Amino acid sequence: MMRKAEAVREHAYAPYSRFKVGACIRTASGNLYSGCNVENAAYPEGICAEASAIAAMIAAGEQEIAAIAICGGPADEAAKRCLPCGGCRQKLSEFAPPGGDLTIFPAPGDKQGVTLSALLPEAFGPDDLAGSHD
Repeated sequence: MMRKAEAVREHAYAPYSRFKVGACIRTASGNLYSGCNVENAAYPEGICAEASAIAAMIAAGEQEIAAIAICGGPADEAAKRCLPCGGCRQKLSEFAPPGGDLTIFPAPGDKQGVTLSALLPEAFGPDDLAGSHD
């Protein structure tokens, strides 16, 4: 997964921050989906790598993330530790397994990772929207 995240990071479009990020999701079915960050001159309109990978997963008809590998850093440097931003933590929680036990591998060579529940305790989710998930 990390190799795929590193490879897709090279395709990131980051002319403003020069901080390229790649992500690779493994779904519960074992399929892999990759994404990279895509910046925009209107800064809030950019897309994070995690959101890009989630969109690819959803477009393929899947909705349950088992793990995600993320790598990032300055465009002219090797990939390094890169944890998801707050917005991406929330996006990941939407598709994480019950209990938030999604494993995030934030760096090349990281074998243990960190759980989403550790990064986003007591996340707001579908169950908080009474009656909307019936």
